[in-house]
Amino acid sequence: MVLPKRNGQPRCGEYPKMASGVQGCSERAAAVPLKDRNGVVNRNGHHVRTNGHNGHSKQAGGDDFFESFEDPPLAIAILTYLGYALIILVGHIRDFLRHYGIERVKSYTEPKLKGFVPLLSSWESFYTRNLYRRIRDCWNRPIASRPGAEFDIMERVSPDFGWNFEFTGRNVKALNFGSYNYLGFADSQTLCGGQVEDVTRSYGVGVSASRQELGYLDIHRELDRVTAEFLGVEEAITVPMGFATNSMNMPALVSKGCLILSDELNHASLILGARLSGAMIRVYKHNNMKDLETKLREAVCEGQPRTHRPWKKILIVVEGVYSMEGSIVRLPEIVRLKKKYKAYIYLDEAHSIGAMGPNGKGVVDYFGLDPRDIDIMMGTFTKSFGSCGGYIGGSRSLIQHLRATSHSAIYSCAMSPPVTQQVIATMRIIMGQDGTHEGRKRIEQLKWNTRYFRKSLHEKGFILYGNKDSPVVPLLLYMPVKIAMFSRESLKRGLGTVVVGFPATPLIEARARFCISAAHTKEMLDKALDIIDEVGDLLKLKYSTMPVPDFQVGEEPFWSTNCQRPRD
Repeated sequence: MVLPKRNGQPRCGEYPKMASGVQGCSERAAAVPLKDRNGVVNRNGHHVRTNGHNGHSKQAGGDDFFESFEDPPLAIAILTYLGYALIILVGHIRDFLRHYGIERVKSYTEPKLKGFVPLLSSWESFYTRNLYRRIRDCWNRPIASRPGAEFDIMERVSPDFGWNFEFTGRNVKALNFGSYNYLGFADSQTLCGGQVEDVTRSYGVGVSASRQELGYLDIHRELDRVTAEFLGVEEAITVPMGFATNSMNMPALVSKGCLILSDELNHASLILGARLSGAMIRVYKHNNMKDLETKLREAVCEGQPRTHRPWKKILIVVEGVYSMEGSIVRLPEIVRLKKKYKAYIYLDEAHSIGAMGPNGKGVVDYFGLDPRDIDIMMGTFTKSFGSCGGYIGGSRSLIQHLRATSHSAIYSCAMSPPVTQQVIATMRIIMGQDGTHEGRKRIEQLKWNTRYFRKSLHEKGFILYGNKDSPVVPLLLYMPVKIAMFSRESLKRGLGTVVVGFPATPLIEARARFCISAAHTKEMLDKALDIIDEVGDLLKLKYSTMPVPDFQVGEEPFWSTNCQRPRD
């Protein structure tokens, strides 16, 4: 097998109770001790970690690694629960009126067939009909342009309160703070566009076959080689869908008799892949190294349930940047625990590859770690590279095993040639192989934009989640009525962003999620901050009671990251 069995393990015990919530080792700032084994608390009362650095090769200390998770005021939490309770109560009343024909039924309802169990969840149907439907104009907005720093949104109206939509024929121009365009390559015209066009003319737009049949071209071999070089690993395999990179490859790595230790905030693709593998799954609190070590110790000491045989493999599954929290995995400590307990690491860098580290090579680069310490390095091309698909990098034996057994390699069509060329071109730019410093400029611009945007929002009094270097910036809204109002009022003023609520987040932690890009200029950031400040005052969103964090922003890079023209 690619991941050899750990036959020397002692035995492990029964399945412990699964952790819930998000408080764990992210250590909400209001409740952290003055000093603990994971870091210290700075003079502002924020939890500070000392195992990361911000684009430097040396090990950092002090308040260099900053993350904040502030609890809401008690009154706001209570009002949030009451708001959901009121909406649910009104929904039940309206369903009662629909049942008796007093109110017209506009949605499809599953027929009640005698002797058959309903296919659909009654709660999901109720939630969609009575809660999501009322504000669904805030999601699935069609755009009529590239998802660059600015974009055009096709205006639509609903004559019946969200049941149906009609286009007005007008486009609304807005700042784009909702796309995963971290390095700005989705808006590139001169850097990558010509190469992609040439490949399209030479290879066409598709191959209509899997790699194991007739779909394996020289451009796919080149993509694998460039990806492995970029990651600093022996070999890499690429697949055409990011979600399937996790869900279809994890079952090829672990199976029954193996143990998966999964962070409680892992992405749905990781959760699905773990379930499809047949391995035992245990969830540990988000970024909580103490909880992870406890579960590792139990697993090694007690073995499998009932039989107490040693686990075949223990796989720790984490993400680089968590896309809802904006937090960064505590990778150095996880590597330490992996070596101590002879486990394996599966690292999902979908949101961190390209966006983190002095060379844009993800959290491994950010912490200055050896890529060989990470057994399975996974990532996607849909964010920083402006393309689609995903990859897994690692040892040569691992990749050869996946090429022979992975469903994503056997049954899926090979990547489209122009999509493949987009990834190759952007990776070469980031590595500086195009003969320019464009990649370095974009990486440094993204870092500055992220810190400047976060620091400014902290100064305005908003509650933010996550790490100061994470380009994902969640701003807490809490109350359900403010989810829709924030989205609508922001778009009305020219800012497009994403709002997220239950069930994608915990019930009382609804948020707006901003995605920062290297393509954003300071003028764009300032305009967005002014809009957020105005909407925040309108909706009374400035709940923070903590002092402004003291991390440094630094001087703005003097160059432009726009692909088409330099800044004046």
